[in-house]
Amino acid sequence: MTRLIVSLSALLVAVSAPLADPMRDYADNCQECHGVNRLGGIGPALIPQTLGRMRGPNLISVIREVREATQMPAFGEQMSEDQIDALSAFLNEPLADVPPWGAEEIMASRELNEDYKPVDEPVWSSDPMNITLAVETGDHHVSVLDGDTFETLDRFPTPFAVHGGPKFSPNGRFVFIMSRDGWVQKYDLYSLQEVGRIRAGLNSRNIAMSHDGNWIAVANYLPNTLTILSTEDLSVSQVKQIKGKDGTPSRISAVYQAPPRKSFVLALKDVPEIWEVFYGENPPHYGFAHDWRIEGPAPHTNPFPVRKITTPDYLDDFFFDQSYEYIMGASRSGDGGQVIDLVIGQKTADLDLPGMPHLGSGITWKHRDTTVMATPHLKDGVVSVIDMKTWKTVKRIETLGPGFFMRSHENSPYVWVDVFFGPNKDVMHIIDKESLEIVKTLRPEEGATVAHVEFTRDGRHALVSIWEEDGAVIVYDANTLEEIRRLPMRKPSGKYNVWNKITFSEGTSH
Repeated sequence: MTRLIVSLSALLVAVSAPLADPMRDYADNCQECHGVNRLGGIGPALIPQTLGRMRGPNLISVIREVREATQMPAFGEQMSEDQIDALSAFLNEPLADVPPWGAEEIMASRELNEDYKPVDEPVWSSDPMNITLAVETGDHHVSVLDGDTFETLDRFPTPFAVHGGPKFSPNGRFVFIMSRDGWVQKYDLYSLQEVGRIRAGLNSRNIAMSHDGNWIAVANYLPNTLTILSTEDLSVSQVKQIKGKDGTPSRISAVYQAPPRKSFVLALKDVPEIWEVFYGENPPHYGFAHDWRIEGPAPHTNPFPVRKITTPDYLDDFFFDQSYEYIMGASRSGDGGQVIDLVIGQKTADLDLPGMPHLGSGITWKHRDTTVMATPHLKDGVVSVIDMKTWKTVKRIETLGPGFFMRSHENSPYVWVDVFFGPNKDVMHIIDKESLEIVKTLRPEEGATVAHVEFTRDGRHALVSIWEEDGAVIVYDANTLEEIRRLPMRKPSGKYNVWNKITFSEGTSH
């Protein structure tokens, strides 16, 4: 009898426990916020490209327990472990069909703030050129800081998972912020109001602004497009399909602006090519028209003509020289780098850059009779310093682990570099620009991730992130290297000073 009761109890448990059906569970629990096709709504897109590192056990934990600082509920009591496991696996599957996301769909997503009222001058009395933005990824906000007093002028919500640096208009008034979900947000720093937002892609990498402030280019992973928006009203100017010379579709790793060339430069993920997209009034011509009726180059009819440059290897990451004639590029899967001459469209030198350099975080400074560029590495505990005249490695500076960000300022004798990966993630190295030696190692909070530095306009202060949920931005005296103040924040990541960005400071990434 006892054996029968136990068997019946097990049967009842098995019958009462719902079978794992991830598509049904998604429809019942996720669809309202994340969209019928997993491409986002109130919540972010739930696709591998957007989930990023939040996979496996991390994703299971979020489903079961809750995602902190969001409106998402916990499903641990509503769903069994089998259901949660199956739902996690389902969310990590690529979409079978990518829906169209062209100009019509992008424009339909545009949301302009009806309450936005422009002003003639700032509603605050701070120095408009010394405003610094701090991106807080913990609860998806940006804090607007006075760069002199470090008081918070505003704290506004952003789209989910801001990615890549915000871009300022040339006068520093407007800032454009992009999320991994492809949303581009326009915010007026003078009136402290959001102007509007638009979804330029389904999964995006970064944005670049034209030097005249008229255009924003959005690099997309999904679909394989470059979206060009008008900065005036966030309307779509053009959506370019990205296919190599042989017709191979490609994602865009990143888009950058080249101000003297009046162009955007694209790093392509899946084909060994660089694209240059011109936006100026008189774009250059490459090649000649094969038509006897036309003498000289054929006229441009496309408002954003493209030049495709074949490269010896795939390039995921770029760094420009000061003239924007040369590109230093590297592949994340390669073991070195190359220099591409944009004028002739050819490789001119190899770079000795093992260990996956993070060129997008590189900086330059004057060193004796030359200019050097320095970059951290994502796999090795080293900073490479390269002579920009000879393209030779001047020195490799050993660090306590792989780094991600470097920063400096024209008025500072030091370079700051973090140790983003590994057991020494709580370290910030200070390198002397002249001796190329580490002169001090800061450990502002033991065990915490210490990362990303930004300077104030005059270079007197350096702002460092404690990249934790209950984190802070630490203000240092950039000369004495002493801590001045801590500003509590929710997982602060990047900081961006208006003056340093719009003047293309040599100490910051562009």
